[in-house]
Amino acid sequence: MDNRKKSPLIYITKKGLLPKRVEWGIRIVAIIAAMLVSALVTTFLTGDNPVSVYATMIKGAFGSNRKVWILLQETAMLLCVALALTPAFRMKFWNLGGEGQVLMGGLAAASCMILFGESVPNSVLILLMIVTSIAAGAIWAAIPAFFKAKWGTNETLFTLMMNYVATQIVAFYVIIWEVPKGSGKIGIINQNSMAGWFPQIGDAKYLLNIILVAILTVIMQIYMKYSKHGYEISVVGGSEATARYIGINVGRTIIRTLLLSGAICGFCGLLLVGSTNHTITTTIAGGRGFTAVLVAWLAKFSPAGMVLSSLLLVFMSRGAAEIATVFGLNQSFGDILTGIILFFIIGSEFFINYRIHFRKSEKSADAGKEA
Repeated sequence: MDNRKKSPLIYITKKGLLPKRVEWGIRIVAIIAAMLVSALVTTFLTGDNPVSVYATMIKGAFGSNRKVWILLQETAMLLCVALALTPAFRMKFWNLGGEGQVLMGGLAAASCMILFGESVPNSVLILLMIVTSIAAGAIWAAIPAFFKAKWGTNETLFTLMMNYVATQIVAFYVIIWEVPKGSGKIGIINQNSMAGWFPQIGDAKYLLNIILVAILTVIMQIYMKYSKHGYEISVVGGSEATARYIGINVGRTIIRTLLLSGAICGFCGLLLVGSTNHTITTTIAGGRGFTAVLVAWLAKFSPAGMVLSSLLLVFMSRGAAEIATVFGLNQSFGDILTGIILFFIIGSEFFINYRIHFRKSEKSADAGKEA
């Protein structure tokens, strides 16, 4: 009787670091495969020419100057939230509360516009909006950080819960400030005086937001790579025990990192209220707090890489909406194509990091030994 222990039929091992050209080669193959599968799905479900569908996606994102500006604005706002989440994620603090932190920053900006719009100079009002928005987002993120640092609470559940609390706080104030009464919305704040509205650069409505987020991206890249706090974040993310051993105060690092994360989310809320929408609603964050998690993960928490991943996701979202309009399909079909493409892109990371092995048959193993 053969008592030899057989190896599993299929098993997985981790690869070493691959050259960058090989990594990008795998990703490109995944994108091509995703496009082919999406084409088959399109033909099977709708009978439409998949080439026309893809052309419509491109047109939806780049078809006019206005569409390009909207694409860049949406990319900047999504990128801003992804940058905010990056320090926490590198520390392995799973901050899923970006949505609520953006809402609180936006609420602080809207509050300043409503309460002080007619009583202080515009420059002072904008400065007040900046300070309060950043502080509101930072405080909202620091609450779960404090409990994590002191009592080891689950940050994933805590930050998710804070999103719902923030949504209800915003809903409460929307009803208080609604215009007209009974409408359930605030409407455009200070529409006549434009008090608290950020200045516009030339004829480009969104250029200021894009420039500010671009500057923030460069700062975050430098901060995470070269600053002392960036180093501490990496060490705590690698091993809290190691961090304590070399003298890093883990609790203080957690709180400080989440203050930074929340402050940037609050800054995003400020841009959405003061520069883009000039109002506050419960949906102003637009799900960016959750989509940004995917952006950060796809870029492996690299601020520079997040520019491309943000642009990709916004492009697919804008393209999906255009498909629904032009072909008379509902938004769900566009989301199906987006889901297929994302599935292949995310799946390609598995083949970059892992190798699949199949158990050799006994005959081939014996033949190998004889040879």
